[in-house]
Amino acid sequence: MSSNPHESKGSSLFTKEFTTNPFPTYAGLRETNPMYRCVFPDGQSGWMVTRYEDAVKAFKEARLIKDRSMIAGISEHQSVFTQNMLFSDPPDHKRLRGLVQKSFTPRLVEEMRGRIQEITDELLKELKGREHIHLIDEFAFPLPIIVICEILGVPAEDRDKFRLWSTSLIEGRNGEYANDMQQHMKDFIHYLKFMFEKLRDTPGSDLISQLIVSEEDGDTLTEGELYGVVTLLIIAGHETTVNLIGNTVLALLEHPEQLELLRNQPELIHSAIEESLRYNGPVEFSTSRWAREDFDFRGTRFKKGEMIIVALSSTNRDSMEFDHPNEFDITKEKSPHLAFGKGIHMCLGAPLARLEGEIAIRSLLKHFPLMKLDVDRNDLEWRPGMIVRGVKEIPLSVRE
Repeated sequence: MSSNPHESKGSSLFTKEFTTNPFPTYAGLRETNPMYRCVFPDGQSGWMVTRYEDAVKAFKEARLIKDRSMIAGISEHQSVFTQNMLFSDPPDHKRLRGLVQKSFTPRLVEEMRGRIQEITDELLKELKGREHIHLIDEFAFPLPIIVICEILGVPAEDRDKFRLWSTSLIEGRNGEYANDMQQHMKDFIHYLKFMFEKLRDTPGSDLISQLIVSEEDGDTLTEGELYGVVTLLIIAGHETTVNLIGNTVLALLEHPEQLELLRNQPELIHSAIEESLRYNGPVEFSTSRWAREDFDFRGTRFKKGEMIIVALSSTNRDSMEFDHPNEFDITKEKSPHLAFGKGIHMCLGAPLARLEGEIAIRSLLKHFPLMKLDVDRNDLEWRPGMIVRGVKEIPLSVRE
């Protein structure tokens, strides 16, 4: 069993070149060192799972847990932002997910279809007549933040605050708000605390009100769990969609024959979004899992307390699972990609991200059929952080 392979230093693997195009590196790791031990950008040491089949097994492995504090001998302060189903294990996970799913239902998402289209059209109407636009700042970012704020019941005048807090939280110590991150988190908690108190007295039809009153077998969400769940919904319902829209536009611009095909056959939008999720998805890595005990996993010895992370961008380009994985083909049949994870922790916001992505890309092509990248692709700046994969901005020429 392999227990101590060459361990890379974070600085040698996670370079700017790697962030811009990690796929050749992933291909090499899948071939020679698929269970790769390294130091991640946040300074933590752990295992990176790069192969598809290994990842599926990891997502279903009960000895890999999400709550590190459950490992005997490891005491860890639990942030209010992690008190949700994404960072919990059975039976707590089932309880938390059940309470949230009572409110955040597929029906709620589908009922938002018309409103999402309205918001999309309003944003694109504001850009009409322009020759150049900033796709992320003027379209991809505001669309999902407006949608999730309306679902949660956040007033329109507070959306910019939620955008700031969300970006600060997801990019962490590597982001542009690193120095202010702690203050942003305090401000976020203070805002939510006031909001929860107000809605307990006068609940509305919004999702936060429903979460506050949600009950399953006499059980309700605690105050800390409400913070964690709302944070998760903001990230799952916002951050993933921003990068899904941006990465899809980039993939289409890099493959003009696919862009032309989608223009001529807009009914391919669903398969186009699924292929984008596989080809260059909005989430680079899974959240951390921890070995509950010493055990052998797919030829590697995991020791108790070690961290394991799945490289989603690698698994979705695995040639053992996908034919021609480095080709972008929007006509492909249903894809078994892992962009939203798999198993009990599969992303709760996936249906909303897919719906917003489909509406956004279809509408964007309708309004701006001649859009082109205004800069060299290699000059685009990719966002920092351990989770999301996307660029900070995409300048476009949209001459009509």
